[in-house]
Amino acid sequence: MNFQEILVSQREFFGSQKTKSVSFRKIYLEKLKKTILQNEELLYEAIYSDFGKSKFDTYTTEISFVLKDIDYFLKNLKSLTKPKKVRTNLANQFGSSKIYPEPLGNALVIGAWNYPYQLSLSPVVAALAAGNTCILKPSEIAANTMRAMAKIINENFPKEYLFVAEGGVEETTEILKLKFDKIFFTGSPKIGKIIYEAAAKHLTPVTLELGGKSPAIVTSTANFDVAAKRIVWGKYLNAGQTCVAPDYILVDAKVKDSFLDSLKMYIEKFRYEADSEHYTKIINDRNYVRLARMIDPEKVFFGGKTDAATRFIQPTILKDVTWNDAVMQEEIFGPILPVLTFDNFNEALHQISEHEKPLSAYLFTGNSEEKEHFISKISFGGGCINDVVMHLSNDYLPFGGVGNSGIGNYHGKYGFEAFSHRKSILDRATWGEPDLKYPPYTEKKLSWIKKLM
Repeated sequence: MNFQEILVSQREFFGSQKTKSVSFRKIYLEKLKKTILQNEELLYEAIYSDFGKSKFDTYTTEISFVLKDIDYFLKNLKSLTKPKKVRTNLANQFGSSKIYPEPLGNALVIGAWNYPYQLSLSPVVAALAAGNTCILKPSEIAANTMRAMAKIINENFPKEYLFVAEGGVEETTEILKLKFDKIFFTGSPKIGKIIYEAAAKHLTPVTLELGGKSPAIVTSTANFDVAAKRIVWGKYLNAGQTCVAPDYILVDAKVKDSFLDSLKMYIEKFRYEADSEHYTKIINDRNYVRLARMIDPEKVFFGGKTDAATRFIQPTILKDVTWNDAVMQEEIFGPILPVLTFDNFNEALHQISEHEKPLSAYLFTGNSEEKEHFISKISFGGGCINDVVMHLSNDYLPFGGVGNSGIGNYHGKYGFEAFSHRKSILDRATWGEPDLKYPPYTEKKLSWIKKLM
């Protein structure tokens, strides 16, 4: 596949101005929604082949997100594209000032394998809603879902508008040599740096949705039953292969033992077993081996069973973990939950702040002062108080990282803005202008300028 030719055709198509029409955007967003619904079974089969994800989980954590994004833009596109009138300062009277959102042009979206539909198609929806053309490069690690998206999109959309590129590292490397007007990447910080470097050669703006070790803090004032239930669900969803999953727990030492028992109870209650359709397998052998090596048998409180043949790793809780343990040296991205303790809440916050800024952070507490300190004293992309993961389901909240966990954000209007340029326009009247700014300059003019400015 000649990616250069595809991009040239998209550049020409964008130059035709067709994608700037709101009605054009809506027609193709509706078409994408229809295409997804008509091929729903194919999408289910593909993702199940990749890592055993059930229809329920695929719909709730993948397809529903994409459909919701489409519906959001169909409902709000007219207001999002409308020029925003702002105040005009005294120096520019008589005039009016407006901000015009315009599409950046030709976008490249590089998706992730762990939620291959959501993390590929949701950015695409935002790109199209903002009026861009788009090339989507899904992750080759989830090969069947990559092929499924290529099939349903390339058979139903003109390649000069929307195209799915298949292939692996070699193909992605070739695509990154091209000059795009926007690159949107979801994946690891390691690969994010490569994307950022490639984009810099063309001064291409990027959004990087990365990851990190997202903490869940449980204080002595927390509702332990609710905390355990929600943490277990959020951690073992998709077998822990979730960028915003709680990576580790920091629990008050006074309540550690009772909280560990609560975690164990909910893991057993939710039946995360090898034959459970709501519990997925690890995506590939390389990740399975990496995760299996993280399990220190001497620190297993619950779980620890593995099966290389089926890439099954039992939900595992590690206790008596320290910051020096191997499991704390990188993002886990799997069903292993280390539990650390603290004696002082502010010291726990300090420990978190000494490490790279995480994509998400979670606090379980009944104390308003602890909530305030959590929000003000540590930096992270976004998070929840007394819940996990669910903040990303709210279209009215921007989703993204900070520092090592990402650059930029999206979801709802923030996705539209990620793929748009805000063009500033001052429209001046041709009458009533004093000559203060024009030569020759005098002390009197300077005196008036000082008053006006």
